[in-house]
Amino acid sequence: MCKLQSLKTTTAFFIATLLFYSCDTIDVFEQTKSINKQEWESSKTLSFTFFLGDSTAFYNIDIVLRHTDAYHYNNIWLTITTKNPGDSIAKSQRVNLPLAANAKGWLGAGFDDIIEQRVLLNTRPVRLKPGNYTFTIEHIMREDPLKYVVNAGIRIEKVIQ
Repeated sequence: MCKLQSLKTTTAFFIATLLFYSCDTIDVFEQTKSINKQEWESSKTLSFTFFLGDSTAFYNIDIVLRHTDAYHYNNIWLTITTKNPGDSIAKSQRVNLPLAANAKGWLGAGFDDIIEQRVLLNTRPVRLKPGNYTFTIEHIMREDPLKYVVNAGIRIEKVIQ
C-alpha cells in the first residue's frame, strides 16, 4: 500500500511539473525542411509561410537546426529574410548562430548522432502584426555544400506573461 501511495505522489508531482513548465510559451508555428543528402547547397533557400492572428501577444522567434555530430564547425552563418504583412520589401539580416561551446561540446540536445539546436533570434519577446509572414533561411558558410546538416526551420512561440 505504501508503494502505491508513493507512486501516486510521484505521478502527481511529475504531472504538476510538466504542466508548470509547459505554460511558459505556446507554439504558434514550427516547421523544418529536410536537407537533401545532408548537404545544404548555398543556392538552396528554405522558405516558411504562416498566418499570425494575435497582435496583442509577445513572441519569441527561434531558428531550429538539426545536424549530425560530424558537423565541422562550432557555428553557422545564415541570412534570414523576413517578409512582414503589409510590407512591400523583405528585410534581411545575417546572423552567426553558435552551435558548440569549444571544449564543452554541442549546445543543443542530442539523440544518437543528431543534435537539435534552437537558437533564439530576438533578444527579448517582440510584438508582431497580424497577417501572413514569410521567413527564408539560407546558409552563407564557405563550405558549399555545407555537409552534415539534416534540416533547418523556424519556430514562433507566444510568450505567456
